[in-house]
Formats: sequence, C-alpha cells, structure tokens
Amino acid sequence: MSDWKLPWDGGCRCGRVRFQVTAPPVVTMACHCTGCQRMTASAFSLSLLTPADGFTVTKGEPVIGGLHGATRHSFCPHCMSWMFTRPEGADAFVNVRATLLDDASWFEPFMETYTSEKLPWATTPAAHSFSEFPAMEDYPALMKEFAEKGARPRG
Repeated sequence: MSDWKLPWDGGCRCGRVRFQVTAPPVVTMACHCTGCQRMTASAFSLSLLTPADGFTVTKGEPVIGGLHGATRHSFCPHCMSWMFTRPEGADAFVNVRATLLDDASWFEPFMETYTSEKLPWATTPAAHSFSEFPAMEDYPALMKEFAEKGARPRG
C-alpha cells in the first residue's frame, strides 16, 4: 500500500486543532443518517476509517460533542468543527472527517450507509450502499475489496 502517499495532515476550520494520519484507511464512506446530517448541516458526512494507531492529534485539545454517548464525536472547542469519531465497540479505529484533510481532492466514498434516511436528491459514487450500517461480518470483505480497488490520492 505504498501508493497512499502518507502521512496526511488535517485540521479544523480555525486551525487550533490539527491531526495527522499515518496509516491508510481501511474504507471510505458517506453516512446519510439524520444524525450526520444534523452534525454537518449537510446531506451526509464523509469519512475515512483508519486504524487508531495511525491517527494522532498533533495540536490542540478536541472536546467531545454530539450525543456524548459511547460513540465519541470529537470537535474543535473553538470553531466547533466535527473532526473525528471513535466508534462504539471499534476502539481499534478512528473515523476521520475526510474534508478536514489538507488535501481531500482524492477522496471518494467506497460505501454509503443509512441510505434509509438519505435525502432523496443526495447521491454519491459509492460502490456499495447499505440501508443502515453493514453487518459486522461484512466488514472484512468490504475492507479487502477497498484495499484492492479503493481510491488513492493523486500526485
């Protein structure tokens, strides 16, 4: 996977919180759930799921926002940008908001989730669509296919 051109840097809108991704994503996605719609004020959230040991906050101290539950949504305390999520039951991964990368021009969602809640006009080029989240047993095959065919940064 040497063609990922890592590391990637990113940060919130105001720049007070910065992060670095040093491990390739295992999958990229768009989530259409109403929670993501409300937290982004948009039709969906875009994210890359990366191993937790390949993600580091390099500047600032994010705060927990969103629902304040077992799934931890992290925000910049100043500009309130939703930066990343540590999903409940998946401590080995961090779900990074893709558009906060300094260069997100390469990003394309490989799968889309919660299409049961999507706005009727919202479309993505995702190869796989799920009415909710995929079953846990589906992730290994999705990650394998993504590793073989997923989008790669240009340049």
